[in-house]
Amino acid sequence: MDVLVYGATGAIGSAAVQLVKSMGATVTAVCATAHLELVEGLGADRAVDYTAGDFTRDDQRYDVVFDAHGTPSYFRCRRLLKPGGRFTSAGPGPHYVNAVLPLLGPLLGDKRVVFSIPGIDRAMVEHLATLMEEGRFTPLVDRTYPLEDIVAAYRYAESGEKLGNVVISVAPSS
Repeated sequence: MDVLVYGATGAIGSAAVQLVKSMGATVTAVCATAHLELVEGLGADRAVDYTAGDFTRDDQRYDVVFDAHGTPSYFRCRRLLKPGGRFTSAGPGPHYVNAVLPLLGPLLGDKRVVFSIPGIDRAMVEHLATLMEEGRFTPLVDRTYPLEDIVAAYRYAESGEKLGNVVISVAPSS
């Protein structure tokens, strides 16, 4: 299976690259120039620099295009899909189009939009723990802030400069 992850250096995207790779997929990660080595270190087989050109003009085709950033629309990414391919997004996309398109499935032909909310259960947590123990999944942490600096942490997370996750450290109560 060939999977493209757009937004591969964010909290969701960096996790997606690792998790999809652990499932045996060939992963192409889309990120900025400065982060090409980072996504390869996360397990991406190939990295595409969106600052060097339009990533939707890539010659390769994918079974799944996963938009971890929530910005490009299905219509912009459709040409990247193989016949029967699926587009999914962590966000609603421009004008909420990615959230509405799953309802129009048959009208889109064989390339569809899937918008799902993942469930978290004991089996999922155990699977993630196993991947972490095996070194096949490591959450990407940019910075850690103490709870009293949560406003600064939020501002940094919203700045567009973060990679992966911003962690809030909560000291145990005494």
